[in-house]
Amino acid sequence: MFRLETRACVTDDDTDLLARFGAGEERALEALYRRWSPLVFTMALRALGDRADAEDVTQRTFVSAWSSRESYDPERAAISTWLVAIARRRIADVREARAKVAAVHEQLQRLLDPHALVTGEVDLGDRLLLADELARLEPDAQRVIRLAFYDDLTHDQIARRLDMPLGTVKSHIRRSLTRMRRRLEVDDRVAS
Repeated sequence: MFRLETRACVTDDDTDLLARFGAGEERALEALYRRWSPLVFTMALRALGDRADAEDVTQRTFVSAWSSRESYDPERAAISTWLVAIARRRIADVREARAKVAAVHEQLQRLLDPHALVTGEVDLGDRLLLADELARLEPDAQRVIRLAFYDDLTHDQIARRLDMPLGTVKSHIRRSLTRMRRRLEVDDRVAS
C-alpha cells in the first residue's frame, strides 16, 4: 500500500504515522498538525498578511486533509507537498472571498456615502432594500455590519467594543457581505 521506503526523507515513524492517518486515527492527525501547521500558517500569513486569516487557513487546511485523507497517495507526493497544495487552495478561497467582500463593500460605501444623499444619486429603493437585507442578518452580524459601515469603526475597534475575537468580527463581515451580495444579485436577476 504505502511505498514510502523510496523517499530518502521518510522515516519508519513517518510511514507509521501516515498509515495511522490514512486509517483515520485522530492522534495521527494531531501529530501531523503539530509537525506541519507552522509551515502552513507561515505560508498563509505571508500570502494573506493577516494573522486571523492565516489561522483560519491553517485550520481549514487540516480539516480538508482529514476529510479527504482517503485521496492522499504517498506514492504521488510527500505529505508536506499534499498539505501545501491544500493550503494553496484555502488561501485562494480567502482571496476570492476578500475580492467579493471588497466588491460588496464598495457597493455599500456608494450607497452609504453622505455626499450621495446630498446629490440625490442614491435611490431610496436601494436604501430600503439595504435596510431590509441588514434586518435579515443574525443579531451579532447586524451589530458588526452597522459598526463597520454606519459608525465606520475598524475591525479591531469592533472586536473591542463587542468583546468579540477579531477573527469572528472579520468572519461576520465576510459572511454577511457575501450573503447580502448573493441575495441582492438574485433580486437583481428577478427584477430584470
